[in-house]
Amino acid sequence: MTTTNRRYDIDWLRVIAIGLLLIYHVAIGFQTWGVMIGFIASTKTWESLWIPMSMLNVWRIPLLFFVSGMGVYFALRRRNWKELLMERTGRILVPFLFGMFAIVPIHIYLWKSYYKMTAGYEYNPGHLWFLGNIFTYVLVLSPIFFYLKGHDDGKLAKGIKWLFGNPLGLFATLATFAAEAWLVNPGIYSLYATTWHGFFLGLLAFFFGFCFVLSGQPFLELILKWKWIFVVIGSALFVIRMVVFKQMAPNYLQSIESNFWIFSVFAFGYKYLNHGGKALAYLSQAAYPVYILHMVFLYLGSKYIFQLDLPAPVQFLMVLVVTSVGCFATYEVIRRVKFLRPLFGLKWKSV
Repeated sequence: MTTTNRRYDIDWLRVIAIGLLLIYHVAIGFQTWGVMIGFIASTKTWESLWIPMSMLNVWRIPLLFFVSGMGVYFALRRRNWKELLMERTGRILVPFLFGMFAIVPIHIYLWKSYYKMTAGYEYNPGHLWFLGNIFTYVLVLSPIFFYLKGHDDGKLAKGIKWLFGNPLGLFATLATFAAEAWLVNPGIYSLYATTWHGFFLGLLAFFFGFCFVLSGQPFLELILKWKWIFVVIGSALFVIRMVVFKQMAPNYLQSIESNFWIFSVFAFGYKYLNHGGKALAYLSQAAYPVYILHMVFLYLGSKYIFQLDLPAPVQFLMVLVVTSVGCFATYEVIRRVKFLRPLFGLKWKSV
């Protein structure tokens, strides 16, 4: 497997995706239907906020699956299969199980308490379903990935590099995801959590993310060349979805829109974000614990702020600040306590 320099842009995209996740989840609390999917909802709705969120919701989760597959490529360069499975068990499975039994029950309790329901202990994967999927993908796809690692000059690896080094690879990606959307036929395309659609879409994105990095510089040069075309087509499909289909475009069309946004994110990310620094080093470490913790502080902030007679935009900013400050303050504790670190996906080593 070809050795390449560290791709800081991928680290940045992971951090940015987690940041967008926080904003997206806060925004759900200002939609009339928020309570129906288990969020604390404000009586001060802000429905126009959902317009930019609708643009995000077709690609933000698939992007994370792509990035996770890319991460496995880099992990394989210095690990055998036993080391990879041990590392991913500690980094993914342990936080998943800990979160399911110790973190998610807290925000379930807060939600039930707010709506005056009987509130007891209730474990659930909750928002951590993503981790369960990722660990499954590692188990399922590792044999293929290790085969490609051991046969870097073989026909299969060369075929993948050739395919994604020219436009045919992009069209193959679009066709594959459109086929998934058509065959699985989810009721709502952006409902990924604990659905077969979310599982198969994530599996494909995880695999394609690995292939994108395996393809190396030719793939990067291709998406850089076409970056503005991706933006234009993605924007046009978003407008069509909102205006013509009133947000409910056919699933195959949403899958195509999703991938054009993702191609553009990768292209602009590589062009402008491929640099490290102290900020990235800190945020990269914090992103995982913040993801695990954010629903607790989101619900805690919502529970008290939504009782205040304030305009929706003010409530939104307050909840976002409480969620962010609560997560990062707790992270500062976690990273300093050795036995807590692995429970939140961090290495045993303390600061």
